[in-house]
Formats: sequence, C-alpha cells, structure tokens
Amino acid sequence: MHITTPHDVAKQAGNKYLGVLVAAKFARYLNELPRDRIIVQVEKLTTKSLDALVKGDLNYRLVRRRRSEA
Repeated sequence: MHITTPHDVAKQAGNKYLGVLVAAKFARYLNELPRDRIIVQVEKLTTKSLDALVKGDLNYRLVRRRRSEA
C-alpha cells in the first residue's frame, strides 16, 4: 500500500491544505455515485481521491466566491 504524504499532495496542489480540501470534495462526490455491491472496496474513498490527486488524474479549478452586498 502506498502512503500519500502531505509533501506529495503539496507538490500537486500548491499547498497541502488546498490538496486535502480538493481530495475531500472529490471523495464526497465518489460517495454519491452508485456502488456495485458485488465488488468489495479495498481502499477508502479518501485514499482513492488523494491518490488520484497525487497521480495527476484529478483536475480542479478555483472559483472565487462572490461577496453578497448587504
């Protein structure tokens, strides 16, 4: 089993905090997909998403938040 370090995530995402946020969002997306009950999942979804980020299989873009005018 490969261990993903914060240094690996930071190389791909710019910094480790952003990388973890992107991977967590992708893991939530994977959790919403229908799962086949026959296949047993070996890895957790967070591990899969971190590996996808480090390998470069996961593309993302930052979107600036709009400030609400009150």
